[in-house]
Amino acid sequence: MTPMASDRITTSPAAGEGCGLSTSSKTSGPPVAAISTACMVTIISDCGVCMKLARPDIFHPRIVLAGDPRRDDDDSDPGDDAGLVHALRHRGLHARRLPWDDPETLEADLVILRSAGGEPDRRAEFTAWTKRVRNLLNAPEVVAWNADPRYLADLQCDGVPTAPGAATARTALVFFGAGRSHAFGAAGADPDFELWDLGRAALRAAAERLSIRIEELLYARAEVTGAGADTRLVGLDLVAPDLGWGELGADDCDRAQRRFAREVTSALDRLGLGPLAQRRP
Repeated sequence: MTPMASDRITTSPAAGEGCGLSTSSKTSGPPVAAISTACMVTIISDCGVCMKLARPDIFHPRIVLAGDPRRDDDDSDPGDDAGLVHALRHRGLHARRLPWDDPETLEADLVILRSAGGEPDRRAEFTAWTKRVRNLLNAPEVVAWNADPRYLADLQCDGVPTAPGAATARTALVFFGAGRSHAFGAAGADPDFELWDLGRAALRAAAERLSIRIEELLYARAEVTGAGADTRLVGLDLVAPDLGWGELGADDCDRAQRRFAREVTSALDRLGLGPLAQRRP
């Protein structure tokens, strides 16, 4: 992509040094004809869109958001995961949304689950598929454990107070990595700390049972009920939870999706798939 004359081109001094690119804040005259690939260049167009020119010598992982084959993904729906693609792109990561049963998911470097498998009669096929992709988040062993209805009994045995099937008002707590992201439901967007503590305790117990670090859980949705000492866990979704984008205002949704993208970046680094992990010759 060749920047237009009206675009602002920025580099850090260290990145721009010796790369043949002026670091002036505004270009003038004819369009810039060429930009050295020795540095990463950020172009901010007049419309305010930030774009990064990828270095061809740096490994760029192929990321897939694997959804339900029964659903025709519509990027115009603000309540779905369409914004995640943009949030990942903002961090220089390319992602596509595909049905989980698309053969191309097996070629991806990282697959992020956004469907629990669809039809019940395809559950065995879905489970087998989770073990065939190169890198899956959350991991196949997490998916297998959480898909078994007995997971709540496991958490109860591990000291997490539960209330399976409780019909009382619920609050959904969304976590990305080890940190809390946002909440919605009965207790609103800012629930009491006791609710967050219970959600965190459930994640910690799940991670310990699965012999992983809590940070390795890219996403989680804990549904809780009650208040104070009576707080109980109703459910924990580590497979492909509804992350509640439609429950958030535009600014809050944007911030939450950027948090998600940061955790994806951290996961790529852990898996040895970060942009600097592998260089092309």
